Amino acid sequence: MSFDRSLKIAPSILSADFANFGAECAAIEAQGADWVHVDVMDGHFVPNITFGPATCAAIRPHIKGVMDVHLMISPVDAYIDAFAEAGSDFITAHVEAGPHIHRTLQAIRGAGAKAGVALNPATPASAVEYLLDMVDLICVMTVNPGFGGQKFIHSQVEKVRQLRAMIGDRPIHIEIDGGVTPETAPLVAQAGADVLVAGSAVFKGGSVQNPAPYGDNMRAIRAAAAQS
Repeated sequence: MSFDRSLKIAPSILSADFANFGAECAAIEAQGADWVHVDVMDGHFVPNITFGPATCAAIRPHIKGVMDVHLMISPVDAYIDAFAEAGSDFITAHVEAGPHIHRTLQAIRGAGAKAGVALNPATPASAVEYLLDMVDLICVMTVNPGFGGQKFIHSQVEKVRQLRAMIGDRPIHIEIDGGVTPETAPLVAQAGADVLVAGSAVFKGGSVQNPAPYGDNMRAIRAAAAQS
């Protein structure tokens, strides 16, 4: 997978129809999604429970492009191989998800996936300063992790700027997760983000039977970000 810093829209299936995941993944890709984002929550690291490796393995055949798996679980290391075997292209773990994030990132790459590290709103950009040569993606949480549909935390825009400066010419994606809309997309794109995760902002108004709104919603986000 070659590195490409062009803007990508990564709909979060947390906002999709849980009874129809395969068709939803196919629908959003057909409507223009660049990546499919899978939010994995354990009810321990975050106050919600979603799904695990079996769900990822089940939807993988329905995804033609990138499956971007965000692990909001702790401890995380014991589950890396299972998510890699399920077909994850990117596996992202939080700095706080285990005692040794350096070892976690090594394990992700060792399992054959691209390695991501996630920063909660209160986690500073400096937390990844000594990890930059080990990561392929930095996920900036612009809401507190655990639930979809939350409001964007504007203080995180400056964090994105700091990360963009730290990264330099390294082939590292900056991903934004939380509260992405046509109003907030330009803020983070201008600051240096290139992957925008959006849940309710993509899926609102549409369905597998009527997927056109998915495309309309993604085009609106993409167009707004391009104006940054």
